[in-house]
Amino acid sequence: MKKTLSEEFGPIPKVVWETSNKLKEAGFEAYLIGGCVRDILLGMKPKDWDFTTNAKPEEIIKVFPETFYENVYGTVGVVNETVSDETLKVIEVTPYRLESEYSDQRRPDKVIFSENLSDDLKRRDFTINAIAIELKDNGGRENYYIGQIVDPYKGQEDLKNKLLKTVGDPHERFREDGLRLLRAVRFGNYEGFKIEEKTAVALREESKLLEKISKERIRDEFTKIIMSPHPMRGLELCKKFNILKFISPDFEKMFGVSQGGVHLYDVWEHSLRSLQYAADEKWSLEMRLAALFHDIGKPKSRREGEKGKKEWTFYGHEVIGAKITEKNLENLRYPQKVIEKVKKLVRMHMFFSDTEQITLSAVRRVIAKIGKENIWDLMDLRVCDRKGMGRPKADPYRLRKYHAMIEEAFRDPVSVGMLKMDGKKLMNISGEKPGPKIGYVLHALLEEVLENPKLNTEEYMERRSLELLKLPEKELEALGEEGKEKKEEANEEEVKEIRKLHGVK
Repeated sequence: MKKTLSEEFGPIPKVVWETSNKLKEAGFEAYLIGGCVRDILLGMKPKDWDFTTNAKPEEIIKVFPETFYENVYGTVGVVNETVSDETLKVIEVTPYRLESEYSDQRRPDKVIFSENLSDDLKRRDFTINAIAIELKDNGGRENYYIGQIVDPYKGQEDLKNKLLKTVGDPHERFREDGLRLLRAVRFGNYEGFKIEEKTAVALREESKLLEKISKERIRDEFTKIIMSPHPMRGLELCKKFNILKFISPDFEKMFGVSQGGVHLYDVWEHSLRSLQYAADEKWSLEMRLAALFHDIGKPKSRREGEKGKKEWTFYGHEVIGAKITEKNLENLRYPQKVIEKVKKLVRMHMFFSDTEQITLSAVRRVIAKIGKENIWDLMDLRVCDRKGMGRPKADPYRLRKYHAMIEEAFRDPVSVGMLKMDGKKLMNISGEKPGPKIGYVLHALLEEVLENPKLNTEEYMERRSLELLKLPEKELEALGEEGKEKKEEANEEEVKEIRKLHGVK
């Protein structure tokens, strides 16, 4: 017996097959189409769900209780507020359509709605995206639907062979929409995929089409490439097909720039390897951008080193790189929040360079500059940098020392600041004038709290403060000094524990 779609590829979410049923019950055709079909056939979870149908936009709207329609392509968004999965909150339903000439290489001059699924499939970009699935009822059993697969361009065969090629002539497909060049790289970067030769030739020959594509659209495809499991390979494909410069012309300046010293690779390959490590660790977009851009200032700052010492120097490359990074990310229209974080990481990535010279106060200053919320990302960027050099050692002493210093800087030092009493409040309740006695009292209180933390209440602090102020000054001073000594001992013990934890001195 032939397997159902659900049995072979996993269950179809309820709201998806309900969308199909509602269109059919209203007398229309309905097919899953595009990326969700490709992902299902690859055994991946779809990132979105799209239907195509012979219903017109106004007819689609009548079928569903809650929709929105704000485009010229006929796409109606069907809203599902009750589901928790973000990929199902909006399911897009688009009429079959034909498209006229693309005179601006970005969008069709005119969209014509069609009655035939074949018209819709032949306008698609790649064969693996030109497959449609019809969901049919299988006796009313929930989540079990037989799928009729419509595949006139043998996209399933190309998926099986991991081959990317266009529907029809690749030059025509790319000239219709230049962004398809970057989409080709993104899909060609799937695990084990290769790009068919005719498609590859057209990619190289049509690269200038990207000049007419908006930076926002380029940014979106670039982001998908670097957020993929294999961003290094994806950007190497961009380089191979002469389209990297349309993302950033500054990338090309990194090619062949040797670094010498501990570096095994030129600036470009080092940056790609740093990015790939961030991807292997599944780190954020900001981390991956910082890993890719962290040395982008090196070509401009590169100078010959002193004879017998360094072959090359790159003094100030992090300052130059931060400015170049900001310009590039602004050009790609990234949100300001992303730009600010990545710029900070690039600017500060050289801070942790020598543990013998870095002081705890310097660590505190860098935390203040980059923010507590970003300091561990800065440390992770140092790891990316190190991995990108080709060094095999995963956890050197230096990195452990950095971690210990940051934790030391983060901890709340044992001090009078932890008390439920301060100098101003003490003078208010006692009428005492500013002077040494105030400090003696606070340190005496601290000594008691270190012995018994439960005493640190406002009620006890007020009562005990007034009692201490009545003591002779010499006796009060002695209690205060005991408190100071106790504080130093507690601080030293905390620091020892932190350093012991990280295996450093």
